[in-house]
Amino acid sequence: MLNDALEDYFHFLQIERGLSENTLKSYRRDLKDYTNFLVKKLEVKSWNSVTRIEIIHFLYALKDGGKSTSTISRHISSIRSFHQFLVREKVVNQDVSLHIETPKKERKLPDVLSQTEVEQLLSIETKSPLAYRNKAMLELMYATGLRVTELVTLKVSDLHLTMGFVQCFGKGSKERIVPIGEVAIHAIEQYLQHGRGKLLKHNTNPTLFLNQHGRPLTRQGFWKILKKIALEVGINKEITPHTLRHSFATHLLENGADLRIVQEMLGHEDISTTQIYTHVSKTRLKDMYKTYHPRA
Repeated sequence: MLNDALEDYFHFLQIERGLSENTLKSYRRDLKDYTNFLVKKLEVKSWNSVTRIEIIHFLYALKDGGKSTSTISRHISSIRSFHQFLVREKVVNQDVSLHIETPKKERKLPDVLSQTEVEQLLSIETKSPLAYRNKAMLELMYATGLRVTELVTLKVSDLHLTMGFVQCFGKGSKERIVPIGEVAIHAIEQYLQHGRGKLLKHNTNPTLFLNQHGRPLTRQGFWKILKKIALEVGINKEITPHTLRHSFATHLLENGADLRIVQEMLGHEDISTTQIYTHVSKTRLKDMYKTYHPRA
């Protein structure tokens, strides 16, 4: 059965490679698409009968279905990794995904807020426990560039405010230490003093950011809060939790930060991932030149 090898692979990714839940979901989604196509469209019954042709048929089906180049590239990466596993486990004799070419990836520049827009977003009046929480969350995210999953899974014990840093666990449970500025520290202290205890409602929970029921805030919950605040302060552009992370990195580089330091703070394994922010900075520089130079 095709699904037996698939479940073995997911178990391997979780236990031996220690991948994060979100990465596992991505692999699972891609490979379920792939397996369903092989079974339902091509009537494949075993992995030994899969050849390069079947994989190409699947990729063309993705393209015909309007999938983006980056989505197709991600599927290819998942398929390659899985077929390597099949060879390693002696389920098949050869890796039929070996010479599948990855389409050239379109490099999409991330959306970034201007420093004025960030100031707008962070101008939250703290009149309630939820407002204290929202202010602390947004200040912390912009101050550190944390991913949204890292933010909502932070524990109170991960804060080291007197020393000025936060300890977080990123992709693959990799730990990193990120410095926090005074403004974010003050916002967090205010939340701990005036907000969190009221949200906790005499329960015990180690998670830093809680919802109105005293339970950990979800990624979706954070996104809704962010969109609502952006709307209220008059930011009309599309904004996601990653927008603050992108803005954090871009503003650091615009103000002269070293690329390697930004890479370390973002938790990027490969510096090429961080380099996209240098392109953002150059693009913004050109836009400003065109806007303000009289002969542009």
